[in-house]
Amino acid sequence: MNTKRIGDRGEEEAAAYLEQKGYVILERQYRTPLGEIDLIARDGRTLAFVEVKTRRNERFGSPSSAVGWEKQRRIIRAAMWYMNQRQGDVPPCRFDVVEVYAPPEGAWKVRHLENAFEADGI
Repeated sequence: MNTKRIGDRGEEEAAAYLEQKGYVILERQYRTPLGEIDLIARDGRTLAFVEVKTRRNERFGSPSSAVGWEKQRRIIRAAMWYMNQRQGDVPPCRFDVVEVYAPPEGAWKVRHLENAFEADGI
C-alpha cells in the first residue's frame, strides 16, 4: 500500500473511531487557501479540528510528533477560515490529533489526543 493510500485509510479509521465515540463528522479533507484540515467533527457542542497522522511504526517518532508548530499554525489558520465562513454563533473549538498505527501485519490502532494544541482567539 503506498503512502497516499495509507494516509487515506488512516483518515477513514480515525473518522470511524470518532463516530464510535459519538462525534459527528462534518467535513473531511477541508481545503482552504490557508491550509487543509483532515477532519472537522462535532463533539457535543464543541467543534474539533482534527489532524490525522498515520504511521507504520515509530521509527521516526510518534505520529503526533509530526504535528510541529508550523503544521499547527496552518491548521489554526484553516480553522479560522472555516469559522469565518460559518453563519451564526461560534461554538467552543479545540484542536485534536488522531494517531493511526498501520503495521504491515495486524490490526490498525487508533490513539486520540484531545486538545493536542491550542490557539489564542478561536
